Amino acid sequence: MNKKLLNREKLEEIGRMFLEAVDENPDREGLKETPKRFAKYWMELLEGQKYTNKEIAKMFDKCFSLDEENCETTTLKRDLVVESNIHIFSHCEHHLALMYDMKVAVAYIPNDRIIGLSKIARIAEMVGKRLQLQERIGSDINEIMQMILHTKNVAVVIEGKHGCMTARGIKAREAVTKTSSLSGVFQTDSKLRQEMLSLI
Repeated sequence: MNKKLLNREKLEEIGRMFLEAVDENPDREGLKETPKRFAKYWMELLEGQKYTNKEIAKMFDKCFSLDEENCETTTLKRDLVVESNIHIFSHCEHHLALMYDMKVAVAYIPNDRIIGLSKIARIAEMVGKRLQLQERIGSDINEIMQMILHTKNVAVVIEGKHGCMTARGIKAREAVTKTSSLSGVFQTDSKLRQEMLSLI
């Protein structure tokens, strides 16, 4: 964990400077406590900045081992596991704009372990709590899942809207960005890839 990141005092200073730049009366009642709220907002929503992918993997490494001697569980090693419709948000590193209405789907083929389903959602949420690109959110989740599951057979598909496109510039209100991060057999097996996509 990087303890130097997300310094509350510095964030409050930045919040104050921002108000001075955009409002003629930054000391008015409605703005008086805004620098503190600003700092709290960013500390909460950028929590993932403090951790590396390896640290996040360690944090959420809650798995169940597949018993080699149990025929019922070993069949899982050939099964496709998909968790979809995981809702997250993030902030674009180019404009600090909100990336929202984001839905993440994660798929994998178990090797010797399966992960608790709630942990997949927690990994996606923590990765989103960084200054991000949607493409990198997918590759970060993929990398963390590989670390935890001891398999390269992981796929991550994301769709979402970007405030930097919908609220400024071109203002394409309905534009949706879709990305995928595919590893292992999801790259090489088109039939499996289609099965995964049909499930999400």
